Amino acid sequence: MSKIACFVACLLFCGSALCAFAAVPAHSPFDGTWRTDLGKTKFSHTPLSFYIGNGWYHCVTCNPGIDIQADGEDHPLTGQAYDSMSIKIDDPHTITVIAKKDGKVAYEQTRSVSADGKVLTVKMTIHPMDGSQLMNFEATARRSGIAPLGVHATSGQWVIEKESASANGLIATYKTNGDEITMTTPDGESYTAKLDGNDYPVKGAYGWDTVSLKQINPHTLEETDKRGGVVIDVSKITVEGNTMTVVDTDTRTNRTSTYVAHKQ
Repeated sequence: MSKIACFVACLLFCGSALCAFAAVPAHSPFDGTWRTDLGKTKFSHTPLSFYIGNGWYHCVTCNPGIDIQADGEDHPLTGQAYDSMSIKIDDPHTITVIAKKDGKVAYEQTRSVSADGKVLTVKMTIHPMDGSQLMNFEATARRSGIAPLGVHATSGQWVIEKESASANGLIATYKTNGDEITMTTPDGESYTAKLDGNDYPVKGAYGWDTVSLKQINPHTLEETDKRGGVVIDVSKITVEGNTMTVVDTDTRTNRTSTYVAHKQ
């Protein structure tokens, strides 16, 4: 399951004791290359909320919250996957968002609201850390509740309904070796982790820097992702035949979405 697919919903608008476990069998059901089917994704119904007023951008559902001037200039962020962000008001219905890490563009997006104010379209391009091919995403969201007055038209609460993505943003490959699993994606994200619940380093990723894995049963794993030592995401990954189902919870916002991937 591509971690980009799991994290993209957040990116579009922002950022115990162990039981005994058995080694993964030689022919693990997780082994292989998997492609996320966004048409079968069940996105969280919890709204994402942000607004622009009096020249400032406020991301209410980001954790920690984001409050920066909407003047098109880079402003520092703390506690996020990125170092800085700029918000530019293009016109009464459109804004541009650019996030950077170590001075380099990590992603750029446009958010445009329909003439009736009920549909938000977000187009995003991600720049992988390893400099590989750009990844493109598009999402549509419906407005939840009444459009607020006196703020930019893109402001309000939004529920994601649909996403599409370039192929390189939907692929992940898993390979088992005894009691450890290696995950790689086309954009350079990777890890090798044992099924012992301990933290292992993640390479090439903006949003997370360590991962821990626990085996629930021969067909189910629990993955916990951290950034800076703080849990940001927990996923239950289950494989049945050629179908992988990932129930992914963003622990910062309590948003849970379900993704489906198919073995290639």
